[in-house]
Amino acid sequence: MIEIIATAESMAQAKSLLAAGVDTLYIGEETYGLRLPYSFSREEQKELIDDAHQKGKKINVAVNGIMHPDKMKAIPEYLEFLAACRPDRVVVGDTGVIYLLRKGNYQLPFIYDAEILVTNARQINFWQKKGASGAVLAREVPFEEMKILAQQISIPTEILVYGATCIHQSMRPLLQNYFKYTNQDEAIDRERGLFLSEPKKTETHYSIYEDQHGTHIFADNDLNLIAELAELSQHGFTTWKLDGLFTPGEQFVEIVKQFVAAKEALAANVWTKEKQQAAAEKIRSLHPPARGLDTGFYHLDPTAIK
Repeated sequence: MIEIIATAESMAQAKSLLAAGVDTLYIGEETYGLRLPYSFSREEQKELIDDAHQKGKKINVAVNGIMHPDKMKAIPEYLEFLAACRPDRVVVGDTGVIYLLRKGNYQLPFIYDAEILVTNARQINFWQKKGASGAVLAREVPFEEMKILAQQISIPTEILVYGATCIHQSMRPLLQNYFKYTNQDEAIDRERGLFLSEPKKTETHYSIYEDQHGTHIFADNDLNLIAELAELSQHGFTTWKLDGLFTPGEQFVEIVKQFVAAKEALAANVWTKEKQQAAAEKIRSLHPPARGLDTGFYHLDPTAIK
């Protein structure tokens, strides 16, 4: 069965997403989770977990930050909190956290998410043997390679079907350093809306911001695979993630509804080219006008990637 996972930027939006047909909410707090639209308090996390379970829905909690010594000392307390709240899965990338999960016997199923490192079946199968119940595939894997991978894995592998793609993260405070060097006093958070452009390609728009995990830089265009959903489903990629980091409020909820409708149409075998085109047009109209949309690496020839 197809599972639709969506981020949430507030309690209100989270409940709207559940009502819209999302199967799983992806939430967390900034201390331990990367690039979240909103940092939920402990009380909010517990409330959403309880609310989702009452509705027959699931919660994934992001614990996928790179945990340096100070956070590694603090994280057992957070894992104890999560173990008491019983989310359905935690999303983890740091092997030190996986070690703690196993050593502490927290009874928290985990999904392996090491960002751009997860590119082959051998790696996914390795972490399955270490207890992973799923994995997050790197956004840079073309579909021709995904088809080969699908024949070799046996755990659900999440695919980003809508949203921004991070192409670089550094623990260094790059923006702070730049503004300090140029004697400027500027906000550096996501709300500031900063971006980079290539000198000879002024139309490029690499969003950049800084938080306690360091500096994050995103691809020029956001991802939209609404036209590729049938193909993904046919090859067993039925765990779809939608990331609303740069798509605010009701617009994101309405975009999610297009993917929910596609899921239902595929299940009923009535997903037509006409419906696909209508959904694509609707998504483009709702997507932030300053941000582009494309299919990323999906259609690239693997032999052309160097």
